[in-house]
Amino acid sequence: MARLADYFIVVGYDHEKTGPTEGLGKIIQRFPQKDWEDTPFPQGIELFCQPGGWQLSKERKQPTFFVVVLTDIDSERHYCSCLTFYEAEINLQGTKEIEGEEESGLIPPAEVFAPKSLVLVSRLDYPEIFRACLGLIYTVYVDSLNVSLETLIANLCSCLVPASGGSQKLFSLGAGDRQLIQTPLHDSLPVTGTSVALLFQQLGIQNVLSLFCAVLTENKVLFHSASFQRLSDACRALESLMFPLKYSYPYIPILPAQLLEVLSSPTPFIIGVHSVFRNDIHELLDVIIADLDGGTIKIPECIHLSQLPEPLLHQTQMALSLVLHPDLETADYAFPPPRTALSHSKMLDKEVRAIFLRLFAQLFQGYRSCLQLIRIHAEPVIHFHKAAFLGQRGLIENDFLTKVLNGMAFAGFVSERGPPFRTCDLFDELVAFEVERIKAEEGNPPKMIKHVRELAEQLFKNENPNPHIAFQKVPRPTEGSHLRVHILPFPRINEGRVQELLQEGLARSQGAPPATRGDKKCVVPAGPPVVSIMEKGSTVFNSAQRLEVVRNCISFIFENKFLETEKTLPAALRALKGKAARHCLTQELGQHVKENRAILDHQQFDYIVRMMNCALQDCSSSEEYSIAAALLPLTTAFYRKLAPGVSQFAYTCVQDHPIWTNQQFWETTFYSNVQNQVRSLYLTAKDDNHAVQLKQKEKTPADQDKTAMDLAAEQLRLWPTLNKQTQQELVQNEESTVFSQAIHFANLMVYLLVPLDTSKNKLLRTSATGDWESGSNSIVTNSIAGSVAESYDTESGFEDSENNDVANAVVRFITRFIDKVCTESGVTQDHIKGLHCMIPGIVAMHIETLEAVHRESRRLPPIQKPKILRPTLLPGEEFVCEGLRVLLDPDGREEATGGLLGGPHILPAEGALFLTTYRIIFKGTPHDQLVGEQTVIRSFPIASVTKEKKISIQNQLQQSMQEGLQISSATFQLIKVAFDEEVSPEVVEIFKKQLMKFRYPQSIFSTFAFAAGQTAPQIILPKQKEKNTSFRTFSKSIVKGAKRAGKMTIGRQYLLKKKTGTIVEERGNRPGWNEDDDISVSDDSELHTSGTLKASEKSTMEQLVERACFRDYQRLGLGTISANSSRSKTEYLRITALNRMYSLCRSYPGLLVVPQSVQDSSLQRVARCYRHNRLPVVCWKNTKNSTLLLRSGGFHGKSVVGLFKSQNTHPTAPASLESSSSIEQEKYLQALLNVISVHCKMNGSNTLTVSPTIALSPGVWASLRSSNRFINTQTPFIDVGARLAGKDNTPPYSSSSFLQSQLLRRQAALYIFGEKSQLRGFKLDFALNCEFVPVEFSDIRQTKASFKKLMRACVPSTIPTDSEATFLKALGESEWFPQLHRIMQLGVIISELLENGSSVMVCLEDGWDITAQVVSLVQLLSDPFYRTLEGFRMLVEKEWLSFGHKFSQRSNLTLNCQGSGFAPVFLQFLDCVHQIHNQYPTEFEFNQYYLKFLAFHHISNRFKTFLLDSDYERLEHGTLFEDKGDKHAKKGICIWDCIEKMHKRSPIFFNYLYAPTEIEALKPNVNMSSLKKWDYYVEEILATGPSYDWTMVPAKCSVSEENDQTDGSVSQTKRKIVWPCYDDVKKIQPDAITSLLNEIERLESKLNQSPERWQLLWERVKTNLKDDTRQDNLRRHPSGSSGMMSPNLHSYQKRSLLEIPDSGLGEEQSSSISPSNGVDRRTTTLYNHFTSKNDENRSFEGTLYKRGALLKGWKPRWFVLDVTKHQLRYYDSGEDTSCKGHIDLAEVETVIPASPTIGAPKHASEKAFFDLKTNKRVYNFCAQDAQSAQQWMDRIQSCISDA
Repeated sequence: MARLADYFIVVGYDHEKTGPTEGLGKIIQRFPQKDWEDTPFPQGIELFCQPGGWQLSKERKQPTFFVVVLTDIDSERHYCSCLTFYEAEINLQGTKEIEGEEESGLIPPAEVFAPKSLVLVSRLDYPEIFRACLGLIYTVYVDSLNVSLETLIANLCSCLVPASGGSQKLFSLGAGDRQLIQTPLHDSLPVTGTSVALLFQQLGIQNVLSLFCAVLTENKVLFHSASFQRLSDACRALESLMFPLKYSYPYIPILPAQLLEVLSSPTPFIIGVHSVFRNDIHELLDVIIADLDGGTIKIPECIHLSQLPEPLLHQTQMALSLVLHPDLETADYAFPPPRTALSHSKMLDKEVRAIFLRLFAQLFQGYRSCLQLIRIHAEPVIHFHKAAFLGQRGLIENDFLTKVLNGMAFAGFVSERGPPFRTCDLFDELVAFEVERIKAEEGNPPKMIKHVRELAEQLFKNENPNPHIAFQKVPRPTEGSHLRVHILPFPRINEGRVQELLQEGLARSQGAPPATRGDKKCVVPAGPPVVSIMEKGSTVFNSAQRLEVVRNCISFIFENKFLETEKTLPAALRALKGKAARHCLTQELGQHVKENRAILDHQQFDYIVRMMNCALQDCSSSEEYSIAAALLPLTTAFYRKLAPGVSQFAYTCVQDHPIWTNQQFWETTFYSNVQNQVRSLYLTAKDDNHAVQLKQKEKTPADQDKTAMDLAAEQLRLWPTLNKQTQQELVQNEESTVFSQAIHFANLMVYLLVPLDTSKNKLLRTSATGDWESGSNSIVTNSIAGSVAESYDTESGFEDSENNDVANAVVRFITRFIDKVCTESGVTQDHIKGLHCMIPGIVAMHIETLEAVHRESRRLPPIQKPKILRPTLLPGEEFVCEGLRVLLDPDGREEATGGLLGGPHILPAEGALFLTTYRIIFKGTPHDQLVGEQTVIRSFPIASVTKEKKISIQNQLQQSMQEGLQISSATFQLIKVAFDEEVSPEVVEIFKKQLMKFRYPQSIFSTFAFAAGQTAPQIILPKQKEKNTSFRTFSKSIVKGAKRAGKMTIGRQYLLKKKTGTIVEERGNRPGWNEDDDISVSDDSELHTSGTLKASEKSTMEQLVERACFRDYQRLGLGTISANSSRSKTEYLRITALNRMYSLCRSYPGLLVVPQSVQDSSLQRVARCYRHNRLPVVCWKNTKNSTLLLRSGGFHGKSVVGLFKSQNTHPTAPASLESSSSIEQEKYLQALLNVISVHCKMNGSNTLTVSPTIALSPGVWASLRSSNRFINTQTPFIDVGARLAGKDNTPPYSSSSFLQSQLLRRQAALYIFGEKSQLRGFKLDFALNCEFVPVEFSDIRQTKASFKKLMRACVPSTIPTDSEATFLKALGESEWFPQLHRIMQLGVIISELLENGSSVMVCLEDGWDITAQVVSLVQLLSDPFYRTLEGFRMLVEKEWLSFGHKFSQRSNLTLNCQGSGFAPVFLQFLDCVHQIHNQYPTEFEFNQYYLKFLAFHHISNRFKTFLLDSDYERLEHGTLFEDKGDKHAKKGICIWDCIEKMHKRSPIFFNYLYAPTEIEALKPNVNMSSLKKWDYYVEEILATGPSYDWTMVPAKCSVSEENDQTDGSVSQTKRKIVWPCYDDVKKIQPDAITSLLNEIERLESKLNQSPERWQLLWERVKTNLKDDTRQDNLRRHPSGSSGMMSPNLHSYQKRSLLEIPDSGLGEEQSSSISPSNGVDRRTTTLYNHFTSKNDENRSFEGTLYKRGALLKGWKPRWFVLDVTKHQLRYYDSGEDTSCKGHIDLAEVETVIPASPTIGAPKHASEKAFFDLKTNKRVYNFCAQDAQSAQQWMDRIQSCISDA
């Protein structure tokens, strides 16, 4: 029984003391006056009565009631119910009171009222009962009932009520009231009334869930509301949702104003404050604030609120929604059911709580299986194994559950619910038996609701066990009584009287028997073990097969089968990544241990240690504990003898894992060991008793299955019945068990923590700072036996000082561990002290033992390593660094590691890393023995290195971390290596320094292209000018410039007609430095005197004429050089040599095409208007309709800023120059337009006016307009006339049809494609036929970024952990394809414009990046010449090299552009060409390998062609022209010469499908969906390294290999497995034509003929075929001509390449599957189709039915009449390549018509049969019809007669 009320207190306003702002309260009276012994009087009660502060009021307020919760020092809660009412404040009314006045009743009405509170303090929580009791006292006072207050108060304080158990008690305070107290059934379940439902109603589901998570993860929660009662309800509700956890932090539902500073306390809390203070609480940064009245919560930014783990979060939200909003489901129904009523709010409250109960049951499912029992008597000590629980739940990563398990509430949960024998409640049953059911109901709302309702019933019944409630009656005050004018103040109560009555009451109740009801204790149900919260998807990984691999490997080791072991070990180590395999390993090893020891020989020891290391290394932090714990005893069991009396145990070699320095691991393992010991202690005790009573055979097997928990439950049940002595004995037994384990663990820890070689101060490892004190961060060094160590001299006398740190650190670590676990598990202090004294001794002894072990282990022979293979080098290539022994680690590309496709594990490979003057090369062999004797080579040019960084790699072989290096290359390659131990860090540093030295050579002459093989005299460089890449040199050049300018007089300067020193050049590059290129001042910033260019102008001219530019101008007929006007034929363009000394524009070629009418003198001024002086020049002419394509740099801005930025004018030039140059620009444009219009007229048809419709596909314009990225203005073409007339605001054209009509109305003669930003600066002051098209394009910065991402996608350095991050997703995110799309789109549009008779001028950016891409694409699309080998060379030489694309800078090749990043402008262009090649395979003379070759070598520095940034620089360095006379200097190789040589030698660059058709320009589809990934980015050949380098070695084509492939004629084929990432598939599986050519070459060499050039051969074949085709076309053969070749290829192409029948050489067919075959699938089929029979002669062919020999039916066969071989051959079908048989025409005697025979084909006419009689037998044939039968007979007859 418990007291209903401990204290009754009257608190009033204190007149004496007033606070600074408001009054204070004081206790007027309290009953009883003496404190109870068991319950102290609560302090500070007067603060809580008026939480808002004591204030006087101007009017009478309603009485209020609320409950305040106070927590005392023992964390017991006291519920203080306060009823507050207001009474007239007598002392402040202003009139003196005289008794006489009072009697006459003339009291003036009161004006000021003071609050007074009646407070009832209780440890029980019955708010409604307290409300009634206080209300009754107030009623008696206010209505002056005839009952003494003293009696009421005495009765209240002496009333006893039952504690719990569902009993009822009726009582009365003696004022005519009847009250009933109903105790809950279970004390442990919280009582909530309707508060939970109310909380959800106020805040909503999402907010309450957030608060719930906040409380569980120990955040601070603060409620505010205008109602105190609401605050207590909300706090009560939130706390009850946590059940079965209990809240153990400050819990203050109503916080008084004076105590607001509590809110800044550092601990978590749940607090409520009145809304009046809402402004004071907003400064709190780490508190989650819930506004109950407004229904919002505010989570500060600094708090990361962990959410419930999915799928629980979603399920809980669903369930809450179903319960709280039942009509949500039917809201959309056409005929909604009658509204589903919400449950009664008391019931609703329980339903919500039921949902949270289910949630906890799911969260803590199986928690009992992770409890570790340490002691049973006298008190159970239980520890919870968090790591195992989280690991098995699959929630390691989930921070929510981790935080909950680490919280105080959960610690309380374990200590309260851990013991196996106690009272159980609803939660225990739910978590043990119902979780399966909850899981099953997941997707079934009705079932779930049913279960929730059942639980809710139980919760409801707990609060209201008796449905028929007895009649209750409590008088209430009359309505409005508080407003009466004359109420006497609350009377003073007679304290003595109350005391007497109290004593009487207590005496009465003592007589009564205490009606306590002891809770029944029972064994707690254990429930099923932990299961993962998610269905495991990764079970496949631990397939039985993998376990078998591990088992086999171990058995091989112990059977000494080392060869087998070597083979299976890599697979076994890979399998150990799976959890089951690691468990399997520990079990298998355990079986080989006899009597706790197992001796091994050296080899076995090595293998076992490696497997142990692997298992430990792959453990994730969760399972680590179980695996490491299982390996612990094994590390002390396996050992090897090193010398007599010296054994080395396995633990010396597995110390290198952070797990051993993890205190939590040791604790957990210790506890689980203790649990097993305690279990066996009680099991054996039972067995002894049994043995006495029973015979052995009857012993129950069940004992063996009992868990420690079951035994403990039994022991706890028996405990009270045992006598003192037995109890004492049990306690002692347990204590000594724990103590012996502690000693055992102290030893184990010494073994694993003291390193083998304590002399090295390579001590304490940094990873475990948490556990080691800061001074000693780690202690584990791993020593693989045989590794090199410093000499160790035992006599040195310094050992002690050396070892002390190790010893001390280990001792400290172990002592701390012993302290913690022994104190927790109740070991006596004496024992603990004893242990402390032992530990230093054990450590010292162990260190001594290890010295001998270390000494001996170093004498073992070192492990044999594979020998280093040296790579073969190119001519002229030399080694810079000797090979460093490394392990090539697999990166993120999976093909070579077996990956998803399966296949051999080529990587990791062991070998060496070499640095040569040209490349970085790795060469080695796969580590996996099963792969065989392959060599693995991965290499790339040094010049292409984009990034190298140090990494530390987990060495797959030794399971230790190692120094590594990761180098990535712009040729889409990545080398990731781990250095062997023998490679010292110094050597690695030297390697890196050398690499950097060769990566950025001092000058271009030190690049490989020039330096190859040249040790002889260094070339004397022309005065090497320093390129100004930094501000340092910039300032120098400015100073020089100023000096020079000062020396010369300006006037004379302009008269000088010398082309060399023109000062106009003196201007900084880049207008205004505002572009994202590296900030550098251009090379133009220094003037060169004529001295630099040695060659005289005349010889320069001769050489210029040989350049590609001029040759191309002549081919296109773009004018002649002489500017002589007396020409017979008027030409409108001329070639000016003004720039021959590069004085006009440094980055342009020496010869330029300009309008005839423009004088050279004015060109200088025109050039000034364009960036870098790159004025518009003609670069291509459409020979059909004479439209021109022009290119230039972007315009200079003409604003003031533009003037300021572009240092255009000479510093001292007259201002008029500026304006004049802009006029010149207009004149120049005008001249161009004149040329264009004249060309059109000359062309005969004035394209501009005649063409009725423009042939532009409307889609193109639409896409141009809509593609936002491309052009942002609504109208790409704005009518210039309108703009000039001032109507700048033309309405945006919406429909593309309108746009087209605009275009039709007036197609401009010249379209200028410029940047959007130039639209303003570009003013045309003449209404010319000319349009400006603003274009948006990717700038260099975007290109660089995109390339970086593309590299990351194609050669990822690691396999992405996130399974979502697939290759295609990464490829998409790189934005590479949108950039290609944009370039191609521009190209297609411009080529269409040129086709349709307009000329185009492209002036984007500086005119050397995107301009070059677009202009060359346009020419490639429009002019078939550029699609030949010769033409493409010319295109690149002209548009890229001569027009000054900055190859060195963009490819980051030189020292000065170091750090500017790699900008693959040329690569993008090649990719675009590749895309077009894909779509038009028959239009290009070169194949895709050619493009890849260029892509690889434009950044490799192998050739001089792509070095430097412009012709001017090349001329300056003397590399532009071949110096005929100078034999002495070696000039480097030109890529074009090399390609030409190779092309002559073999068809490596030739496209067999080349069959050009003279059609209009190509129109490739540029949609993103039609762009294909270029296999150049992803293919690699590990057998030889990239195939682009070996092709240049003098032909060492290994004939033997050729024989292997080409001896197809021999019956047995020599088969070879082809791996796409390892072999060069094109070589191993050549396409049909290549293999035929190889075959011919082989036969020629056999016959000792001099081999014929392949090109001549090819031409001959083609012409033969042309003739054949003509004859063939006579026949109507269904599948088109078999000898289909150039003439009719085009018609085929029109029929779409996809329809070509899949015919061809059976085996070669597979070559088209692999991506590395240069020509894609459909084209393979195409040429197989027309080449398979090239070497046969077919005079006539077709289908005939042939009757088989004897009894066989008629079969259709494909017959070929071959005149040359004099045969009639037949095949299964027309596509078939192998002949099924032949009839020799020499043996034929007659051919005669025949009559049908039995079984003949049904449809055949009678005249279609004929017989062929030979001297051996008669053949019966049947043709399609009579006519073809006749034809066959004639043909055969003529053959016979010819013979």
